Amino acid sequence: MTMEMKDSGSVVLTAYHPHSPARIPGMEQSFVQDIPAGHSPTSRKSLPRCRRINRMLSNESAPPPAFSRSNSQASMDSTSMEDFWCEVESIKENSEDGSEEATLLEFKPADEGELEAEWLQDVGLSTLISGAEEEDGQALLSTLTRTQAAAVQKRYNTYTQTLRKKNKHTVRDVRDIFGTNDSAKFIVRKSRFGLTEVGDLSAEDMKKIRYLSLIELTAFYDALGVELKRNRAERVRGRENGLFGVPLTILLENDQKKVPGIKVPLIFQKLLLKLEETGLETEGILRVPGSASRVKNLHQELEAKFYEDTFDWDQVRNNDAAGLLKMFVRELPSPLFTVEYLPAFITLVEKISKIKLQLQALHLLIMLLPEANRDTAKAFLQFLKKVVANEGKNKMNLWNVSMIVAPNLFIYKGKRANQQEMQAAATTAHIVRLLIRYQDILWTVPSFLISQVRKMNEAAMNNSKRQLMFDKGVRKLLRRKTMERDRPERPEGAVTFPPYLQSDIPEGVIRVYAPLHSKVSMAIQLNSQTKAKDILARFHCENSHGSSQNMRGQIQSLHEIGGNIGQHCLDPDAYMLDVYHANPQAEWVIKPKAS
Repeated sequence: MTMEMKDSGSVVLTAYHPHSPARIPGMEQSFVQDIPAGHSPTSRKSLPRCRRINRMLSNESAPPPAFSRSNSQASMDSTSMEDFWCEVESIKENSEDGSEEATLLEFKPADEGELEAEWLQDVGLSTLISGAEEEDGQALLSTLTRTQAAAVQKRYNTYTQTLRKKNKHTVRDVRDIFGTNDSAKFIVRKSRFGLTEVGDLSAEDMKKIRYLSLIELTAFYDALGVELKRNRAERVRGRENGLFGVPLTILLENDQKKVPGIKVPLIFQKLLLKLEETGLETEGILRVPGSASRVKNLHQELEAKFYEDTFDWDQVRNNDAAGLLKMFVRELPSPLFTVEYLPAFITLVEKISKIKLQLQALHLLIMLLPEANRDTAKAFLQFLKKVVANEGKNKMNLWNVSMIVAPNLFIYKGKRANQQEMQAAATTAHIVRLLIRYQDILWTVPSFLISQVRKMNEAAMNNSKRQLMFDKGVRKLLRRKTMERDRPERPEGAVTFPPYLQSDIPEGVIRVYAPLHSKVSMAIQLNSQTKAKDILARFHCENSHGSSQNMRGQIQSLHEIGGNIGQHCLDPDAYMLDVYHANPQAEWVIKPKAS
């Protein structure tokens, strides 16, 4: 799928570093322009790595980007800069008045070696530190590309050298971890697997996506010669009840008792809904501040009445609601984009000039966010996109909105707009601009990472099978139950089929199960053009008069469950024969898509 970007050409999602040509066709995605027919992939092999990346991801056929380090200040009008500093001053005044119980986060530089140890832990490779032979770590290592493995190896070498200097415990030699890795290399190919959004995968698979994203981001920065900086923050305990200043995870735990499965805090959803219903056309929305005294009173009233459902939303003026929304974001005990990776967000603009490379880094950073932060950020950015879409009436263009929102998302100090602060303003506003403008791309999981997750799951299953073969207790149990088949544990959401549906299915034929339809099962012969939406349409036609009442108002989607994936909600445009070949052991279920 090609997505148009006005200021940087067309974009295709794929792997973000050079690979050798051995990857499964159609599984790759990247922020690169389509390569002309006359350019052979092999012609790039002789170029140095950084030059190959720059060539593949260049802007040669696109107009100059709207933003770069050299012209950032010139690209913004004085009104936008004035908006930024007015917002900073407003935040400062509110804090001084005591209307916000702001908590300052202290950033401490890590000791030598500690940063590498934390990095290995964050990518799911803590076993390299402990020396334990755990299946998950081995499965992850077995799926890494050469560039990803080089990034891990570099951090592991630094960690081991530091420990040797400090005379701590014995560490494993890097040669015991990495052998020759003939993983596939970078290719540009349109995916036949459709697009996968962050909510389309199971929580366990998204955890693996986070591991791989951090490795990939580190390898990407290494290839560009850019240091991936991270913060270590002192742990600050937020409030354990209430609405403002409460960690997102605690807010969601409390809200889920009232609305099971909710992914964005109720108070945040209600503020967004209020503004979307009445405030999108309000001139200067987000920029024009509400009354400080009214906002303070509304804040206190919301804390007391929100969960009792006695708060009167009709009394809230649009500018006051916008003030409450920004207050919620900046009062979070930990920033929405996390303390750890705030420097990485800044670096992608300050150290990387080309917009496509910035988008690639930003894409991986979004994949790294904890689930609660990512879902809340997504809801916020979707709202901001609607504000910009109403520019004709509210007079808030993309730069205006970016300038107002940036100081609420990122940390700033100082009273005067000196040269360094001006550059920081330009940097963070550009990040927000990218987040708003290209959010449809950023919430899509790169398919090369999904391919690696499949390989991780396959490696873990193979390890489990080998372990079962040598477990005497299991073998003894199997001898007692010779009539039972050894089946791996089904992931959550898997469907148990009745015996008459569990017979062998011919090659290229899948049996689709639809528990909410009157006709609950159907065998479907796949061909090269069969898409997920064709199967959905066939079920809809067959069940148009007898479907369950539970289906009304629900959007049904085809899900791939089990095999080498936990659970995967398929894109309607996914070619089913390709998905089937990637995961022939999967079960196929039609059910509502998780909201």
